[in-house]
Amino acid sequence: MRGAGGMRTLAAIGVLAVSLGLAACGATGPASPAPPATAQSGFSAGGMQDPAEPTPPARDAVPTRVSIPALGVDSTLEDLTLDGTGRLTAPVDYDLAGWYSGGVVPGAVGPAIIAGHVDSPSAPAVFAGLGSLAVGDEIVVTLSDGSERVFAVSDSIQSAKAEFPTSSVYSNVPTPELRLITCGGVFDPSTGHYLDNLIVFAELQS
Repeated sequence: MRGAGGMRTLAAIGVLAVSLGLAACGATGPASPAPPATAQSGFSAGGMQDPAEPTPPARDAVPTRVSIPALGVDSTLEDLTLDGTGRLTAPVDYDLAGWYSGGVVPGAVGPAIIAGHVDSPSAPAVFAGLGSLAVGDEIVVTLSDGSERVFAVSDSIQSAKAEFPTSSVYSNVPTPELRLITCGGVFDPSTGHYLDNLIVFAELQS
C-alpha cells in the first residue's frame, strides 16, 4: 500500500470469528461448499464478519453511488442483504459495489459498509485497486436525495480470513465512518477463495 502513514497490515488480531456473518469476499469459515476454483469465487459466501441482525436506522435517503477518484472508480450501488446463513450476499455484478442495506447509511453515525469484488473470471473488478489507496484519498458516496458524503481514507487492514477483525470493522463508533471491503492476499485455487480480506477505513469530511 502507498501512503504508509496510518496504514497497517494485520496478520493476526485475535478476534474470534463468531457466528456473525457477512458473505462478501469469503472472509472466514466455510458457510457453503467450496465453489469451483476460479477467480470468480474470490468473492464468495464464505463471509466477512457482520453484526448480528442490527436494527436498520430510520432513513430518508440511501446511498446510490460510490466514487473513488484516485482509482477511477464510479459505481452505482447494489443493495446487499443477509442470506439464509446470516451472511451478506455479494454484489451480482462484478463491476458494481454494494451497500449493506441493513446497516448504517453513509454519513450517519456509525460504520457504513460498502463491499465489492476484487476480480472476475476474466478481468479485474470494481475494487481491484483498493489496496493502493493512501491516507487522505477521498471516497464520495451519493445519496438518493442527490446529496453527497465525502470521506477520507484514514487506515487500512489486510487480515487473514480466519482472523477477520470483527470488532475493528463493526463496533459502534461515535462519528460517521465508512468501511470498504474486498478480497486480498493469495488466491487459493484448491478452495476458490482468497486467503485474506482488505478493509479500508474512512472518516466523514463533509
